[in-house]
Amino acid sequence: MIDRPDPAVDATFGGYLAKHSRPPAFEGVDGSAYSASVYVSDFPDEAGEFGAAVLFVRWSAGGDRPTGHVETAVISRGATREEASSEIEKLSLFEVKELLDAAIRVSTERPDW
Repeated sequence: MIDRPDPAVDATFGGYLAKHSRPPAFEGVDGSAYSASVYVSDFPDEAGEFGAAVLFVRWSAGGDRPTGHVETAVISRGATREEASSEIEKLSLFEVKELLDAAIRVSTERPDW
C-alpha cells in the first residue's frame, strides 16, 4: 500500500509545520535549498495590527549551515500575532514555493551597493 500524505494536513504551510514539527524545505529557482518560516512583527503598526511575512533561509550545498535568506513583503495582518500568522499558515505549499521563487527573483534584481 502506498503511504500518501493527508492533503488536508501536508498541503498547507501550517499543516506541514504541525505534522512534521519542522519547516518545509524547497529548492529555489536559483538551485539552492531553502527552509521556510513565518515571521511576525514583534509590535503592532500604527493601525494596531501585526504584520506577517515568510522568511526563507538559504542553506549551504551540504545543508549544514545557513548562507543567507530572502523574505516576502508583509502578506498578512492581524489584530494579534497569532491571527497574522494563521493567515500565512493557510497557504498551500505550492503558494509558499511561488513566494520563494518571487523573493529570489526580486533579490537578484537589486544592484550591489
